[in-house]
Amino acid sequence: MNMTISALARSAGVNVETVRYYQRRGLLDTPERGAGIRRYGEGDARRLAFIRSAQGAGFTLEQIGELLRLDAGQDRARARELAAERIAALDRKIAELQAARGALERLARQCHASEEGPCPIISAFEG
Repeated sequence: MNMTISALARSAGVNVETVRYYQRRGLLDTPERGAGIRRYGEGDARRLAFIRSAQGAGFTLEQIGELLRLDAGQDRARARELAAERIAALDRKIAELQAARGALERLARQCHASEEGPCPIISAFEG
C-alpha cells in the first residue's frame, strides 16, 4: 500500500487535519517526502484504525499513546490496567445516565398524571 495523506485519512473515515493532529501528538509517524509527496503504508493505516477504534472505546489520546507504546506480548498487565480504568469510567457514566433517565421518567409520569399547574418537566429545568 502506498497512499497519500488524503487516501490514508479516507481509509479511516477522518479528515487530513485529524491525521496531522495525530502526527503532532506523536501517535502517527510523519514519513519523509519522496518526490515531494509523503507516502503512507499499511502499517500507518493499521495504526490509524487502532487509534480510531480506541477512541471509540473511550480511551483518551494520552491513553492511546501509552497503549501504542506497550509491547502487545510483554506488558499485558498495563494494558489490562488501562482497560480496567476505562471500564470503571464507563460504569460511572452509565450510572449517571441511568440516574438521569430515572429522574426524567419520574418527571414524565408526573406530567402525564395531571394537566393542571405548571409542567413538572419544565419546572425541574427552570430552577
